[in-house]
Amino acid sequence: MNAPDVSADRLPPLADADLTADQREAVQEISAGPRGGLIGPFVPLLRSPELMTRLQKVGEHLRFGTVLSLDILELTILTVAQEWGQEFEWGYHRPLAERAGVPDAVIEALAEGREPTSFTGDQAVAYAVAQQLQRAHRVDEDTFARAVAVFGEDGFVELVATVGYYTTLAMVMNAAQTPPPPPDGGPRLQAGGR
Repeated sequence: MNAPDVSADRLPPLADADLTADQREAVQEISAGPRGGLIGPFVPLLRSPELMTRLQKVGEHLRFGTVLSLDILELTILTVAQEWGQEFEWGYHRPLAERAGVPDAVIEALAEGREPTSFTGDQAVAYAVAQQLQRAHRVDEDTFARAVAVFGEDGFVELVATVGYYTTLAMVMNAAQTPPPPPDGGPRLQAGGR
């Protein structure tokens, strides 16, 4: 499969002079939070400032307030990015996943569209949940039981919500053809997911 043409950003950044009062308020709010500015999916989402604000608050909790460990969070995000062929999320979160302790072999396997096998700790359980949700649109009984045993019910719900949230962002950016962040020399995502 050929890489998608993202050379034509369909919903590029808006000029400051063109922002409505609601858009300006939304930009100020996201800029004052832990993200520090308007990046990636929030650029196209700014066309609907109320939606962007509400959606980014969900993401703010999932990124900065989740009960999940950082390696589980970042592995889940990369799994969604791979499935959706989402270059921005992959490029932005790959270095975060590396720093959080997702093994290089897992990241490489995901980047190449292969099933990872070198998980550490509870990563295999999180990966199974994310893959089952994306491919079967359900979580089987065994995986559910393992996930609740490992992450608790609250962690399981946040894991599922992370898959859903990043799927939403992937759809927005794929439809808008949001360009990836500047490359940093690491493994690139092979286009088109698996």
